[in-house]
Amino acid sequence: MTQQIPSTEPELAGVRNFRDVGGLPTTDGRRVRFGVLFRSGHLAHATQEDSEFLASLGLHTVFDFRNAADQKLEGPDVELPGVRNVNLPLTDPADGAEFWKMVRDGEIEQLRGILGEGRAANRMITSYRTIIKERTAEHARVLRSLAEDSVPALMHCAAGKDRAGLSIAVTLLALGVEREAIVADYLESNAKHRRYKVRRSSSSAAGYSPEVMELLSPLFEARAEYLAAAFETIEETWGDVDTYLEQGLGLTPELRASLRERLLD
Repeated sequence: MTQQIPSTEPELAGVRNFRDVGGLPTTDGRRVRFGVLFRSGHLAHATQEDSEFLASLGLHTVFDFRNAADQKLEGPDVELPGVRNVNLPLTDPADGAEFWKMVRDGEIEQLRGILGEGRAANRMITSYRTIIKERTAEHARVLRSLAEDSVPALMHCAAGKDRAGLSIAVTLLALGVEREAIVADYLESNAKHRRYKVRRSSSSAAGYSPEVMELLSPLFEARAEYLAAAFETIEETWGDVDTYLEQGLGLTPELRASLRERLLD
């Protein structure tokens, strides 16, 4: 029997962007069950109180979509008793390592060169498209695990916005959640108390000037156009969502029925 928890969001001191995905409506009138699917940023800085709260959720599995470079930068997740940790990197640490070093350390002229004139948003759109097309094995494993035994589950990456956001979106597509509800949940990551804290090596005012923050903003915002690019990629590559789920991710009708049974009211 899955614990039913209230939909009110807890205040976690060391974990950003945590929320229960419960309550989202499906196209056939059902809703995602509370207490079975959670999302957040990384758990590396969870306080003792945060850990106690997370342990109280009765989690079966934590899916960590960070790569080795992320884990080196932020640290490993805290250990939660009795919880299985599954690391499924959705981005290659070598891909963009220099780029992200520049984001942290670069001067304003360098940032203008790599991020200005729409280049930052275009990079994000390309990343979303690539993850959908090239990380089908990882998304397939997540859905199969959820259908078989892995709930309650928590999905996270670094900020809980992009890689976790896509994995949650794919899961919600498989559950038949309304598209508008998927987008609305994704955009919740923009709430001030949820947003990833931008850390730059420069502690001077110039390092966090309005122009710098404006240049960086496309990287650290959840934008509807990013998720739309992912949906477009599904349709361009597979034709429609059902074909993507069945052929791209190997989600059989039986597994999909099991997934819905475990995660929907």
